[in-house]
Amino acid sequence: MEAFLTPVMLEGEHVVLEPLQAGHADALAAAAADGELHRLWYTSVPAPGEMAAHVAGFVEQQAQGTALPFAVRLRADGTVVGHTAICNADGRHRRLEIGYTWYAARVQRTAVNTETKLLLLEHAFGALGCVRVEFRTHWFNHRSREAIARLGARQEGVLRSHQTLADGSLRDTVVFSIIEPEWPAVRRHLRFRLEHCA
Repeated sequence: MEAFLTPVMLEGEHVVLEPLQAGHADALAAAAADGELHRLWYTSVPAPGEMAAHVAGFVEQQAQGTALPFAVRLRADGTVVGHTAICNADGRHRRLEIGYTWYAARVQRTAVNTETKLLLLEHAFGALGCVRVEFRTHWFNHRSREAIARLGARQEGVLRSHQTLADGSLRDTVVFSIIEPEWPAVRRHLRFRLEHCA
Protein backbone atom coordinates (compact mmCIF):
# COMPACT_ATOMS: atom_id res chain seq x y z
CA MET A 1 0.00 0.00 0.00
CA GLU A 2 1.32 3.45 -0.93
CA ALA A 3 2.34 5.67 1.99
CA PHE A 4 -0.11 8.46 2.83
CA LEU A 5 2.67 10.94 3.60
CA THR A 6 5.77 11.29 1.44
CA PRO A 7 8.26 14.19 1.52
CA VAL A 8 7.45 16.99 -0.91
CA MET A 9 8.64 20.54 -1.54
CA LEU A 10 5.87 23.14 -1.64
CA GLU A 11 6.59 26.47 -3.34
CA GLY A 12 4.75 29.76 -3.25
CA GLU A 13 5.46 33.37 -4.17
CA HIS A 14 6.81 34.30 -0.71
CA VAL A 15 7.97 31.02 0.82
CA VAL A 16 9.35 27.61 -0.02
CA LEU A 17 8.50 24.74 2.33
CA GLU A 18 11.44 22.33 2.28
CA PRO A 19 11.31 18.80 3.70
CA LEU A 20 13.09 19.04 7.04
CA GLN A 21 16.69 17.81 7.19
CA ALA A 22 19.37 17.75 9.88
CA GLY A 23 21.14 20.55 7.99
CA HIS A 24 18.29 22.95 8.81
CA ALA A 25 18.98 22.84 12.57
CA ASP A 26 21.37 25.81 12.81
CA ALA A 27 19.17 28.07 10.68
CA LEU A 28 16.11 27.09 12.70
CA ALA A 29 17.96 27.80 15.95
CA ALA A 30 18.74 31.29 14.65
CA ALA A 31 15.11 31.80 13.61
CA ALA A 32 13.82 30.72 17.03
CA ALA A 33 16.27 33.09 18.74
CA ASP A 34 14.54 35.99 16.95
CA GLY A 35 11.90 36.70 19.58
CA GLU A 36 13.23 34.10 22.04
CA LEU A 37 10.28 31.90 21.12
CA HIS A 38 11.36 29.08 23.45
CA ARG A 39 10.60 31.36 26.42
CA LEU A 40 6.87 31.33 25.64
CA TRP A 41 5.76 28.73 28.17
CA TYR A 42 2.65 27.73 26.22
CA THR A 43 4.50 26.74 23.02
CA SER A 44 6.70 23.80 22.08
CA VAL A 45 9.45 25.78 20.34
CA PRO A 46 12.79 24.26 21.37
CA ALA A 47 15.58 26.36 22.80
CA PRO A 48 18.44 26.99 20.34
CA GLY A 49 20.62 24.38 22.04
CA GLU A 50 17.86 21.77 21.72
CA MET A 51 17.08 22.40 18.06
CA ALA A 52 19.28 19.64 16.61
CA ALA A 53 17.54 16.99 18.71
CA HIS A 54 14.14 18.46 17.87
CA VAL A 55 14.92 18.33 14.14
CA ALA A 56 16.30 14.78 14.43
CA GLY A 57 13.05 13.64 16.03
CA PHE A 58 10.98 15.09 13.20
CA VAL A 59 13.33 13.70 10.54
CA GLU A 60 12.79 10.26 12.06
CA GLN A 61 9.01 10.71 11.96
CA GLN A 62 9.34 11.76 8.33
CA ALA A 63 11.35 8.62 7.55
CA GLN A 64 8.64 6.50 9.19
CA GLY A 65 5.92 8.22 7.15
CA THR A 66 4.10 9.59 10.23
CA ALA A 67 4.78 13.29 9.68
CA LEU A 68 5.79 15.79 7.01
CA PRO A 69 7.93 18.44 8.73
CA PHE A 70 9.11 21.49 6.82
CA ALA A 71 11.62 24.29 7.14
CA VAL A 72 10.03 27.55 5.97
CA ARG A 73 12.40 29.53 3.73
CA LEU A 74 11.84 33.05 2.41
CA ARG A 75 12.06 33.37 -1.35
CA ALA A 76 13.23 37.00 -1.07
CA ASP A 77 16.54 36.36 0.69
CA GLY A 78 16.77 32.59 1.14
CA THR A 79 16.74 32.63 4.94
CA VAL A 80 14.99 29.96 6.99
CA VAL A 81 12.42 31.71 9.18
CA GLY A 82 10.40 28.93 10.76
CA HIS A 83 9.02 25.44 10.97
CA THR A 84 5.70 23.73 10.34
CA ALA A 85 4.49 20.15 9.99
CA ILE A 86 1.75 17.89 8.81
CA CYS A 87 1.26 15.46 11.69
CA ASN A 88 -1.21 13.08 13.35
CA ALA A 89 -2.17 11.90 9.88
CA ASP A 90 -4.69 9.11 9.30
CA GLY A 91 -4.76 8.03 5.66
CA ARG A 92 -7.62 5.61 6.14
CA HIS A 93 -9.91 8.36 7.40
CA ARG A 94 -8.31 11.05 5.19
CA ARG A 95 -7.53 13.48 7.96
CA LEU A 96 -4.45 15.18 9.36
CA GLU A 97 -3.29 18.01 11.58
CA ILE A 98 -1.18 21.02 10.67
CA GLY A 99 0.89 22.02 13.68
CA TYR A 100 4.26 22.68 15.28
CA THR A 101 4.22 25.98 13.40
CA TRP A 102 6.39 28.87 14.53
CA TYR A 103 8.21 31.74 12.87
CA ALA A 104 10.97 34.21 13.69
CA ALA A 105 9.48 37.34 15.24
CA ARG A 106 10.42 39.49 12.24
CA VAL A 107 8.08 37.60 9.88
CA GLN A 108 5.11 37.12 12.19
CA ARG A 109 1.90 38.77 10.93
CA THR A 110 3.24 38.92 7.37
CA ALA A 111 2.34 36.95 4.25
CA VAL A 112 4.54 34.08 5.48
CA ASN A 113 1.95 32.29 7.62
CA THR A 114 -0.92 32.90 5.21
CA GLU A 115 0.98 31.42 2.28
CA THR A 116 2.47 28.59 4.33
CA LYS A 117 -0.99 27.49 5.43
CA LEU A 118 -2.39 27.88 1.90
CA LEU A 119 0.35 25.61 0.52
CA LEU A 120 -0.20 23.00 3.25
CA LEU A 121 -3.98 23.06 2.86
CA GLU A 122 -3.74 22.78 -0.93
CA HIS A 123 -1.53 19.73 -0.45
CA ALA A 124 -3.87 18.23 2.14
CA PHE A 125 -7.15 18.71 0.30
CA GLY A 126 -5.71 18.39 -3.22
CA ALA A 127 -2.84 15.92 -3.39
CA LEU A 128 -3.79 13.89 -0.30
CA GLY A 129 -7.58 14.00 -0.73
CA CYS A 130 -8.28 14.90 2.90
CA VAL A 131 -11.79 15.46 4.19
CA ARG A 132 -10.63 17.13 7.41
CA VAL A 133 -7.66 19.20 8.54
CA GLU A 134 -7.20 20.06 12.22
CA PHE A 135 -5.28 22.76 14.04
CA ARG A 136 -4.60 22.53 17.77
CA THR A 137 -3.11 25.03 20.19
CA HIS A 138 -2.77 25.83 23.88
CA TRP A 139 -5.68 27.68 25.48
CA PHE A 140 -3.27 30.42 26.59
CA ASN A 141 -1.71 30.86 23.15
CA HIS A 142 -4.06 33.67 22.17
CA ARG A 143 -1.99 34.80 19.17
CA SER A 144 -2.05 31.30 17.73
CA ARG A 145 -5.80 30.98 18.30
CA GLU A 146 -6.39 34.31 16.53
CA ALA A 147 -4.11 33.34 13.64
CA ILE A 148 -5.89 30.01 13.15
CA ALA A 149 -9.29 31.70 13.18
CA ARG A 150 -8.07 34.27 10.62
CA LEU A 151 -7.30 31.40 8.26
CA GLY A 152 -10.97 30.49 8.20
CA ALA A 153 -10.79 27.44 10.48
CA ARG A 154 -13.66 26.93 12.89
CA GLN A 155 -13.19 26.33 16.58
CA GLU A 156 -14.75 23.02 17.60
CA GLY A 157 -14.06 22.94 21.29
CA VAL A 158 -11.56 22.68 24.11
CA LEU A 159 -10.02 19.41 25.31
CA ARG A 160 -9.41 20.11 28.98
CA SER A 161 -6.29 18.68 30.70
CA HIS A 162 -5.49 17.16 27.33
CA GLN A 163 -1.68 17.00 27.49
CA THR A 164 1.05 17.03 30.10
CA LEU A 165 3.74 19.56 29.16
CA ALA A 166 7.48 19.24 29.81
CA ASP A 167 7.18 21.28 33.01
CA GLY A 168 4.45 18.98 34.33
CA SER A 169 1.58 21.41 33.78
CA LEU A 170 -1.57 20.31 31.99
CA ARG A 171 -2.54 21.85 28.67
CA ASP A 172 -6.09 22.68 27.68
CA THR A 173 -6.05 22.17 23.90
CA VAL A 174 -8.23 24.28 21.61
CA VAL A 175 -9.27 22.35 18.48
CA PHE A 176 -10.05 24.00 15.14
CA SER A 177 -10.79 22.39 11.80
CA ILE A 178 -11.48 22.94 8.13
CA ILE A 179 -13.55 20.27 6.39
CA GLU A 180 -13.70 19.47 2.70
CA PRO A 181 -16.94 21.36 1.86
CA GLU A 182 -15.48 24.51 3.45
CA TRP A 183 -12.18 24.31 1.60
CA PRO A 184 -13.14 26.23 -1.60
CA ALA A 185 -14.26 29.27 0.42
CA VAL A 186 -11.22 29.08 2.73
CA ARG A 187 -8.89 28.83 -0.29
CA ARG A 188 -10.54 31.89 -1.86
CA HIS A 189 -10.22 33.76 1.45
CA LEU A 190 -6.51 32.93 1.81
CA ARG A 191 -5.75 33.89 -1.78
CA PHE A 192 -7.59 37.18 -1.27
CA ARG A 193 -5.56 37.90 1.86
CA LEU A 194 -2.31 37.20 0.01
CA GLU A 195 -3.29 39.51 -2.84
CA HIS A 196 -4.52 42.38 -0.66
CA CYS A 197 -3.20 42.40 2.85
CA ALA A 198 -1.71 39.03 3.88
